[in-house]
Amino acid sequence: MSLPQRPSIARDRYAQLPRQDLVVCASLVQNPANLGGLCRTAEAFRVESVVVADLALTQNLAFRNLAVSAHHWQPLEACSISALPAWIAAQQQVGYSASALDLRADAVPLSEFSFPRRAVLVLGRELTGIPAEIANLCDAAIAIPQFGMVESLNVQTAAAIAMYEYGRQYPLSELGS
Repeated sequence: MSLPQRPSIARDRYAQLPRQDLVVCASLVQNPANLGGLCRTAEAFRVESVVVADLALTQNLAFRNLAVSAHHWQPLEACSISALPAWIAAQQQVGYSASALDLRADAVPLSEFSFPRRAVLVLGRELTGIPAEIANLCDAAIAIPQFGMVESLNVQTAAAIAMYEYGRQYPLSELGS
């Protein structure tokens, strides 16, 4: 089985092309390199937006080194950590379901999780994950099963796996048509 041929996309049409109904909330993520890699991955999967604590991070060299030019194409939004509870509630009020990507005991394995069409993927801080007060606001918790000695994945890597799974469940139609 071969990969489908990627259509040629005109830069002037790019902003009007369809995006996934997935918002990646990375307001808790602090490492600019992780955020740059996350932006690049989100752009590759055409997610609706990436939410970060402060848009000034796009000027950070570590962010830019990993994002390459993705931050010019990927919609980014700002939401401070203190505003996160209200932001999650606002997303739920407009029909999005929030899922915490977390290693909680009650988390559903990603391979068994059916993403809602309109989804927010909430990511945690490096090392400490998602604080309970934020995780408890989410509609679901999902985890990526792991079998090694290290108990967690890098946040950008985990998010990439979850974005891929969302895209597998909801494939975008041909972008070039």
